[in-house]
Amino acid sequence: MIGAPGRRPASKRGPAPKLQQQLERINQLPKAKQKMVSEVLDSLLAQAGR
Repeated sequence: MIGAPGRRPASKRGPAPKLQQQLERINQLPKAKQKMVSEVLDSLLAQAGR
């Protein structure tokens, strides 16, 4: 229903709620662990792009 309270538009920008929560948790990690997570993500994304 158009204008229904509590509904977000389908074209909403930004990460999905679960991804947002994960990003917030990663942000709380020590820098060394953040770097490790980043390297794993980079590797997975590179493989997915093939």
